[in-house]
Amino acid sequence: MQAFVQLFNALDQTTKTNDKVDALAAYFGQVDDPDKLWTIALLSHRRPKRTVTTTALREWAAAHAGIPLWLFEESYHVVGDLAETIAAVLPKPLEAGDQSLAYWIQYIQALAQVDETEKQKRIVAAWAQQTPTERFLFNKLITGGFRVGVSQKLMVRALAQFSGQEENVLAHRLMGNWTPDSIGFQDLVVAGQIAEDHSKPYPFYLAYALEDTPESLGEPHEWYAEHKWDGIRGQLIVRGGEVFVWSRGEELVTDKFPEYLPLAQLLPHGTVIDGEILPFKDGAPLSFQVLQTRIGRKNVTKSILQQAPVVLRAYDLLEWKGEDWRNYPLHERRAQLELVVKEFGGGILQLSELVEFDNWATLYAERQKARDLQSEGLMLKRKSATYRSGRKRGDWWKWKVDPLTVDAVMIYAQQGHGRRANLYTDFTFAVFDGDQLVPFTKAYSGLTDVEFNAINVWIRNNTLERFGPVRSVKAELVFELAFEGIQLSPRHKSGVALRFPRIVRWRKDKPLSEINTLDDLKKLL
Repeated sequence: MQAFVQLFNALDQTTKTNDKVDALAAYFGQVDDPDKLWTIALLSHRRPKRTVTTTALREWAAAHAGIPLWLFEESYHVVGDLAETIAAVLPKPLEAGDQSLAYWIQYIQALAQVDETEKQKRIVAAWAQQTPTERFLFNKLITGGFRVGVSQKLMVRALAQFSGQEENVLAHRLMGNWTPDSIGFQDLVVAGQIAEDHSKPYPFYLAYALEDTPESLGEPHEWYAEHKWDGIRGQLIVRGGEVFVWSRGEELVTDKFPEYLPLAQLLPHGTVIDGEILPFKDGAPLSFQVLQTRIGRKNVTKSILQQAPVVLRAYDLLEWKGEDWRNYPLHERRAQLELVVKEFGGGILQLSELVEFDNWATLYAERQKARDLQSEGLMLKRKSATYRSGRKRGDWWKWKVDPLTVDAVMIYAQQGHGRRANLYTDFTFAVFDGDQLVPFTKAYSGLTDVEFNAINVWIRNNTLERFGPVRSVKAELVFELAFEGIQLSPRHKSGVALRFPRIVRWRKDKPLSEINTLDDLKKLL
């Protein structure tokens, strides 16, 4: 575990990409295969299942530290992170342990088989032989909250540096349903001898936001344009007479979308299509909020299927009749995709149509129509591009529509978490409904550190009431907020919900009397 602690500290203390890759590669070279495998799993979002509730951990930590629970809770509000709070209040370890990362994860997994009394006994025994940082990481693993500032892309790069294998090969091997309990490091990474997995997807190719004008991309005839549909990016796989659906977050979501199951009898074995899981009814896309009504459901009922039906808007063809097509140029993949949808599609499987344009001026006009079509903007893809892994510059760009904006006043402020635990960073905003202020959204990003510090001084001097980590404040500070969309929402007091709200700027020039109203928001629906 000490090697994992050193790796965590190294990754946590730098923002330099090369330093993180080097630290990971060095770590892979010094630990045993089980620790390598669990580190890969953790950094690719395969965490052990939670076996203890956070409520129990709070109570056991307070008891072991010899402090009342209320004092622990107050400390938690100040620190802002449960795992860190527990590590800070516990007494010094009785003895220094020297167990591996894999040992402690198996220790956590075994807790699922014992009762609460035995769980408490075992966890306290673990804390007694761990350093503060080991405790912190151990607690993060228990709660399922382990995160570190390294993307899966960087982890794969480090693994390639350590193993001497190609990044693309490794990225594909690490996809799918494997867990450290089902395969060893040598079989997964070195030999690549994982058992045949019909559900195995390909790494997604991700686009960069276009920050310059499209003219900077060169000649228009070298590019395809299509709408950026507002759904969930997914891969549909047909192999062995079965359908598998993967989200971009590498989650197998087949059971959430039973509409796709008939495609197993239509598409040939070895078909993989990249596309958008799109809410769709009566010949037109629905809002993303409609899709959200079924994303978090354990069981997709008949009524949900009727209220939030979906189609698959096909973008790309990654595999055809068992052959990997990713290295074919896009224009060839697109031509074959059009034939596939023409022969086997219709209804549930639809083609994401190209936006026709001869010059960039025409495309500007098409982009302006996007929001009316329930689209987020346009995707620009180089016709000669292969299908790559992860986010790469040069060949795929997303050119989103300009966001909607509104001016609102802050009425509540909440402390952040982790490194921002001592700052109020999560704000609730309101607009006028007649003479009353109505809260309608929260936002926490978009300000500089200097602005956050200045606002925090103001919050502490202008607090009206306190509710744990939340303060109500005088309705004086006005901010401009941006958001991607707005929908009616009976779950919110205001009756509306925003998509991706964030702070654009602090409007020091604007008084409370000039903020927007609820009627203004509803006109944007």
